[in-house]
Amino acid sequence: MFELLTAFAVGLVVLCLVGKIISLPLQLVWKLITNSIVGAILLWVVKIFAAKVQITFLSALIAGFFGVPGVIAVLLYTYL
Repeated sequence: MFELLTAFAVGLVVLCLVGKIISLPLQLVWKLITNSIVGAILLWVVKIFAAKVQITFLSALIAGFFGVPGVIAVLLYTYL
C-alpha cells in the first residue's frame, strides 16, 4: 500500500514538472505575440501624430520585442 502511494506521489510531482516545462515556452511565445501587437499598434498611432517617426524594420523589431518600452526607446532615438 505504501509503495502505491509513493508511486502516485512521485508520478504526480513528475507530471507537474513536465507541465511547467511545457507551459513555459508557450507563455514566452504568448508574451512575444502580445508585445508585438501592442508595439505595432503604438508605432502606428505615434506615426499618425508624429510624422517624423519612420516605421522601419529595426523600429518594428524593437517595438515588437520590447512592447511599450521599445516604442518609447524608438521615440527617444528619433527625437534625440
